[in-house]
Amino acid sequence: MAGSGSDGTEDSDSSAEREQTNSSESEGTVPKRQRLTRASTRLSQSSQAVDHDESPPLTPTGNAPSSESELDISSPNASHDESQAKDQANRDSDKDLSHRPKRRRCHETYNFNMKCPTPGCNSLGHLTGKHERHFAVSGCPLYHNLSADECKVKAISREKQEEEVKAQEDSNSRHATRHQTPTPKQIRYKEQVAEIRKGRNSGLQKEQKEKHVEHRQTHGNTREPLLENITSEYDLELFRKAQARASEDLEKLRIQGQITEGSNMIKTILFGRYELDTWYHSPYPEEYARLGRLYVCEFCLKYMKSQTILRRHMAKCVWKHPPGDEVYRKGSISVFEVDGKKNKIYCQNLCLLAKLFLDHKTLYYDVEPFLFYVMTEADNTGCHLVGYFSKEKNSFLNYNVSCILTMPQYMRQGFGKMLIDFSYLLSKVEEKVGSPERPLSDLGLISYRSYWKEVLLRYMYNFQGKEISIKEISQETAVNPVDIVSTLQSLQMLKYWKGKHLVLKRQDLIDEWKAKEIKRGNSNKTIDPSSLKWTPPKGT
Repeated sequence: MAGSGSDGTEDSDSSAEREQTNSSESEGTVPKRQRLTRASTRLSQSSQAVDHDESPPLTPTGNAPSSESELDISSPNASHDESQAKDQANRDSDKDLSHRPKRRRCHETYNFNMKCPTPGCNSLGHLTGKHERHFAVSGCPLYHNLSADECKVKAISREKQEEEVKAQEDSNSRHATRHQTPTPKQIRYKEQVAEIRKGRNSGLQKEQKEKHVEHRQTHGNTREPLLENITSEYDLELFRKAQARASEDLEKLRIQGQITEGSNMIKTILFGRYELDTWYHSPYPEEYARLGRLYVCEFCLKYMKSQTILRRHMAKCVWKHPPGDEVYRKGSISVFEVDGKKNKIYCQNLCLLAKLFLDHKTLYYDVEPFLFYVMTEADNTGCHLVGYFSKEKNSFLNYNVSCILTMPQYMRQGFGKMLIDFSYLLSKVEEKVGSPERPLSDLGLISYRSYWKEVLLRYMYNFQGKEISIKEISQETAVNPVDIVSTLQSLQMLKYWKGKHLVLKRQDLIDEWKAKEIKRGNSNKTIDPSSLKWTPPKGT
């Protein structure tokens, strides 16, 4: 028997053909010349198909046929010669097959019928500089006002920088202490960045403004706005890196089959009086996801296919606020406690909506073990969704937040800190120390670090004693000691001296925080503990 091929396809082809040949010979009803002529015909047809189609037709075994195994043996009256020729052909084909590259899987190949939606783009190149083709705006060099070659050059530059940073981190980790302070090199780098950023608010010159306006009038929304000279080169390069990273993540999802060339990804949603661009893929049913645009009721969160359906729904929808109990109200801000077991459909719709703006979220349908605290802002039309956080009913690790989101139209207005502050207020009422579940999203991590910093500086400002304890800070603020230590380290307020850990009271940071507080004035974006009407649910 001939040796086995490298991918196992040849043995099955050869055995299937030998079985077919033996059965034909045993029947004896078809002359050998006619049988061989049919084999030749199949060979010519399969070779023509290969020339015109990248994927050749399948044999009865389900594998791609090889032309060597279907040789035209033209000897009319020599069954012995025919058998020897076939054996020799099988050996030759096995030998050739061992050098043949393996066929790529279907989901790893490009669909050449797909085209990039950017006008004038030939779908060549990729924003990451790592792929030869693209099919979505997120990976289009032309949309980002770049060429394919420029993307490749930038990719090489980024890889070199990442290697240098990794080498530096490895070197630091070998000599790092438990509580390491910034190195002189890191301090110099920080000063250089601050110097670079000084001129970022100088504004555009007249010629630059005219160039930007002309670009917008020429290309409209089919191209990204010109970003040069509107901020520092350092910040612009950070933004470009983030774009390339997001594009690479989308490309991985496409290869894994979670999205199909961007066609099954919802790009925009109509939510109340806002039209929101989405950031990530969310597993809505395929019949809705492939539309690219979704219409969502802002009160009951039901999703629909068209604006007409949404208009009819809004005329009949009786919901004006989330289901559940209103546990907090101050002014126009309210918080509703929604049980995932009692209001399953609403909570599932809320999770699907949140996934459009969260990268690490994995919970969509198993909502029963969670409580959802939904923050709203009220006007004469109803209570509009501002954000929410979810919390396990029984958390063994004392997580006070499982998932947290502020809707994009309410970001950078202080609502994120209000949600975080409210979660810690609940922990105080429960007499527990809380911490958010990891991993946090990028925006979530920034918000939590800012909140922890503010809590610690306020505590330091009001502290009048001589000795301070991390345990006492944790008990009073309900913040986990690990989060307190990491924040103190980032503020350079924790030192190790003579075998002891010392907390330094940096007056410069406290004064800076106090000045911002005075400048901010009496903001209504704070949580008032006296407005909370809540008792811990049973079993927590």
